[in-house]
Formats: sequence, C-alpha cells, structure tokens
Amino acid sequence: MTDTVVLKQGREKSLLRRHPWVFSGAIEKVAGKPAAGDTVEVKSGSGKPLALAAFSPRSQIRARVWTFNPEENVDASFFRKKIEQAIHLRNQIASSKHTNAIRLVHGESDGLPGLIVDRYADVLVAQFLAAGVERWRDEILNALMDLSGCEAIFERSDAEVRKLEGLQPRTGFVRGNRNASRCPIVEHGLSFRVDVAQGQKTGFFLDQRENRQRVRALAAEREVLDCFSYSGGFAIAALAGGAKRVDAVESSADAIEIAKENLAANPLDAGKVGFVQADVFKHLRVLRDKAASYDLIVLDPPKLAPTAAHAANAARAYKDVNLLAFKLLAPGGLLATFSCSGGVSAELFQSIVAGAALDAGAEAKIVERFGAAADHPVALEFPEGEYLKGLLVLKG
Repeated sequence: MTDTVVLKQGREKSLLRRHPWVFSGAIEKVAGKPAAGDTVEVKSGSGKPLALAAFSPRSQIRARVWTFNPEENVDASFFRKKIEQAIHLRNQIASSKHTNAIRLVHGESDGLPGLIVDRYADVLVAQFLAAGVERWRDEILNALMDLSGCEAIFERSDAEVRKLEGLQPRTGFVRGNRNASRCPIVEHGLSFRVDVAQGQKTGFFLDQRENRQRVRALAAEREVLDCFSYSGGFAIAALAGGAKRVDAVESSADAIEIAKENLAANPLDAGKVGFVQADVFKHLRVLRDKAASYDLIVLDPPKLAPTAAHAANAARAYKDVNLLAFKLLAPGGLLATFSCSGGVSAELFQSIVAGAALDAGAEAKIVERFGAAADHPVALEFPEGEYLKGLLVLKG
C-alpha cells in the first residue's frame, strides 16, 4: 500500500495548477511511515488522488511531485524516460549548435525536482539536491551514462540546500574517471577550462551563455569593467568583441587563475585584460575615488537572496553595487546588471536598479532584458525556475 499525504481542505489549488511543491503547512496528515525520498500519493482533503511525489520529512517543501498521473509508476524506467525527454529538448535548441557545454537537466522544469545535470564536453556534472532524486540516485546515474554517451560523471552534491533535506554533502567521480582537473569546452568559438571539482555550482555559469555573447557584440571599442568576474567569461567575451580594455574584478585567487588559463586558451591580446583580486564593493569605491570611467560595466554577483526572506538584505547590496556602477559609467555607457537570486523578483530588481540610478544622479533607461539560456527552460506552472534576470541599461 502506497504511503499517502493528505492535504488540508482547500489546499489543493496549487497542485491543480500543476505546481510541483507541497509545503508542510498544507498537509493535514501523513498515512503510513514514508522515509526520506519514498514515493507518496498526494490526495486532496476530500480524498481525491492528485499526484505522486517524493517525500522529504526534513524540508519545508515536504513533497516534490514526480507526476500528476497517480496511475503512473515511479521506477527506473520513469527516470530514464524523463532524462531522454530532457536530452531530446536540448538537441532541438540552437545553443547546442554553438557549444559542447549545456545544461541537460534543469530540475522541476524537466520533471525531475532537485536534479541538475550539466554537460561539459564528455563529462557530466550532476547535483542531487533533494531527497527524492537522492533515493533514485543510482538509477539516475545509470540512465545518464547510458543516454548521454559521456565518459564520466562527476557529482557536485555539495550545495547548502542539501542540509535542508537532511542530506550530507558528497563530491567526486561516480561513474568513469578523469585525471584532468579541467574540462576543456568551447562556447561560440571561445575556449574555456571548467574546474568541475572546485568551481562554483557545477563549474561554469552556463545560464549566462547567450548574455556573454550579447556583451561580446556590445564591447567593440569600449572600456569594459567586469565585476564578480569568476573565471573570466564576460571579460573574455568582451575582449573577443573588440574591447579596448577590460578590467576584471574577482575576490577569489583560484578563480582568477582559472580566468588566466581561459584567456591563454584563446588567440586574444592578453595585454588588454587586467585581473584584480579584490572585494568588488570596496574596489568600486576605490575606482570612484579615482574618478575612473568605463563605457560598459558588467555586474554579475553571486546569489545574494536564495529565498524571499533574504530579499531585504540583498536589496541593499544590489543597490549599493549598482549605484557605484552608475557613478563609474560614462555618459552613453551601458550597464549589464544581473541577479541570480530566486528571492528577488524581476520587478523588485528593476526597482532596485532604478533607485540606484536615482541616487547616483544618473538618467538611465532599459534597452534590453536578459534571462537564462534556452537550455534552462522554465515550466509555465513553476515560475520559481526563472531565477536569473538582467537588465541592459543605457546611461544618458
């Protein structure tokens, strides 16, 4: 007999709209004794079957939906089919024609809550971030190896969110093996070395692929400042686009070393790039005090608000860094500013940037909006999947 989660009366509305999360506060009772990751049937308060979901007793998101068809079997073949569908989708999008690095599985939007899989050439990097995919880990890894044709899978299940699921961090090669610490990839003709073991997230920010290409197209003959440069993606793209000069600011010495490797892997004039190891907020104040000026500034900070509860503190940091950028931006200059914080909505982010421009005494207008690359799809019923937002702002 399947363990069952029964919702409180009237709390089935989100599931009827096919939203895949069931929060603890919506649950009336749990029938049976499901363990972490076990499949449970979700029923309305009146007893109507609504979905099959993965149970997570430690998380506020108590169940994550596998399928809205209560008659479907959640087994190894179920996960193989979901992964097949995800790979097929990536093969259809234009991005796959310009790179050998792509997101193959994007969690809830691919019907696999808590699973992230990125492909870097012939190596997959997988993150198991929820109890459900943790329960089916071996079956998922087997399907990934079989369907992707890759040589190896490196696991990066070390994100903080695993703690909320009661899961311990885990990293390392789990299928196949590779001696190289860097995976060489190509993106729109540019070469990068991805550190799958120690790099941020899975090693490279694939969601910014098309935005890097856009910055490349805008960079010709401009003085560029790339903040939170990480492994140099935007800086190298700007240089490839014909920038006069690029200053790349990053706090991590290890990231700067990777950025220098990436620069050396491309036939570009390395003398036009200056890497600065510094806290971005402090360094922007130094540049302001020196009356420095740039024609194009990129702000791509790390996640400052993982949830809405962190939004207030994050808003102050976003405003501070954008205000400093406006002060450094020459008249007619462009600011490409981003937020990857799920707790900051697109509307709030625009309001923050508008406030920063006002306080900086800058007249500015939005000329373009940015989002994640197409291999990071967003299910219509799961707007939380649209975490990356960006604005291209022209200073008058």
